[in-house]
Amino acid sequence: MKKHLEVVGAVLIKDGKVLAAKRGESKYAYVAHKYEFVGGKIEAGETPEEALVREVKEELRADIRVLAHFLDMTHEYPNFSITLRTYLCEFLSGFQSTEHEALRFLSADELKEEEWAPADVPALVKLREYLSDCVR
Repeated sequence: MKKHLEVVGAVLIKDGKVLAAKRGESKYAYVAHKYEFVGGKIEAGETPEEALVREVKEELRADIRVLAHFLDMTHEYPNFSITLRTYLCEFLSGFQSTEHEALRFLSADELKEEEWAPADVPALVKLREYLSDCVR
């Protein structure tokens, strides 16, 4: 039986663009060098929001405020499955990468599905609409 993970992702928007974090090498080729939302696994006893604040602190050395739920999605990878809960967030501090090979702020038209981890792709459709509304 496949392992199922509960994970969170931060949708961090600045100047009408979303922060995309590019993964480095991975034992799973289907997620290596793909963009993802900053975040990670929910630990026992944590709410999704608490996990997100902790994960962003670990990955970006940044403080954030969780503003609102964005979208939940479940994805079956060949070796495991995940439920990804995404939240709109804002930075309360500066940030720096501690584990991703690249960080970029991408506009709606730069959100290319093939460049993202497959589990994150359903959020891109909603995100394109959301970002388009932000810049109007």
